[in-house]
Amino acid sequence: MAAPMRNVDEIRNRVILGEFGVKNVHSTDFPGNYPEYDDTWNQKKFQKNFRIDIIQMDENSMEFDMVGIDAAIANAFRRILLAEVPTMAVEKVFIYNNTSIIQDEILAHRLGLIPIKADPRLFEYRNADDEEGTEIDTIQLQLKVKCTRNPRASKDSSDPSELYINHMVYSRDMKWLRPGQELDIVMHCVKGIGKDHAKFSPVATASYRLLPEITLLQPVKGEMAERLKRCFSPGVIELESIEGMIHV
Repeated sequence: MAAPMRNVDEIRNRVILGEFGVKNVHSTDFPGNYPEYDDTWNQKKFQKNFRIDIIQMDENSMEFDMVGIDAAIANAFRRILLAEVPTMAVEKVFIYNNTSIIQDEILAHRLGLIPIKADPRLFEYRNADDEEGTEIDTIQLQLKVKCTRNPRASKDSSDPSELYINHMVYSRDMKWLRPGQELDIVMHCVKGIGKDHAKFSPVATASYRLLPEITLLQPVKGEMAERLKRCFSPGVIELESIEGMIHV
């Protein structure tokens, strides 16, 4: 049964959280979904209704709102971020010397998870048959460090940072070297995508959620207002005092 025309806009634009379930979660952003309703895709109309609002952004994270697209498209962006955006990561580890307490396999795995700050657009994908990399598809990094005792350390000190030199290997993923332990490693970084291996994923996590629009059908006061506020994340519900009575 076709939906009444007056309800089409609500079905297309709102996911409704009811008492016993969630409605309007199916994708509707395609022509012909509703008879006699002109829902053909138009670029000018899309550009007018679509916007991106950056909520928070720093060096390590970004939060933004995408308004005017179907939830399926937002999820597609999430999956693209996880699996399709290329990055550079350690692919091969040549260990010439490792006298640390970390086994070669574990050390190679941890090196592969270190984010490499390099623009993947400057490199080509490496062919699977190539034994040796070239400057157009491989970054060669070297890690050569040895932990020694600090001769100037206080005799009463128990702080490893004072007792030892190079007891920690950055970037902060490899620790606990002790005197006599040594690493001599060459790493080859290549271009890849998260679909092939998680180490190539440019994000630690990528998620989306629907932008809420809360409609109260009746005034909420007193203790019920406090309980309603606690049901949501901080900042979603604000309370105000009117003549000594707390209101949503």
